[in-house]
Amino acid sequence: MSSEYHTVRHTFEPVWNASSEILILGTFPSVKSREQRFYYGHPQNRFWKLLAHIYGEPVPGDIEEKTALILKHRLAVWDVIDQCDIIGSSDSSIRNVVPSDIPGLLEKSRIHTVIANGARAYELYQRHQYPETGIMARKLPSTSPANAAWPLERLTDVWREALL
Repeated sequence: MSSEYHTVRHTFEPVWNASSEILILGTFPSVKSREQRFYYGHPQNRFWKLLAHIYGEPVPGDIEEKTALILKHRLAVWDVIDQCDIIGSSDSSIRNVVPSDIPGLLEKSRIHTVIANGARAYELYQRHQYPETGIMARKLPSTSPANAAWPLERLTDVWREALL
């Protein structure tokens, strides 16, 4: 893995529709997610397994199934950052942030709740978007494999309480 910074732009759209009420925000797509051009693409990320457990659905396998799961449960998924300098997939390396237009999405949707998937997404949303949106994000533990301190069962309990 390279230890050099690269300027990277987010290359896929948020997942939402007119029924979406809860926006789940990540920080920025991992290398695997950027390769797949969709959210939470790293095979060890527990995001899709977590949502499937919470809603009693099968774990989605492809982008179409993942999108259907999000929209069926009135969710939306996006990332706080539109462009940044980053080393690999490391949230801690992020610098020179260009924020996503979350205020614009909120204006054209029914979204009333913002959930941050992890501390870094929360911090960046609060700094860059909260002053415009006025909607305080709820910080939840990250579904990233780097967050090994939180087993899936514990993550599911905390996320279920926030989503249901």
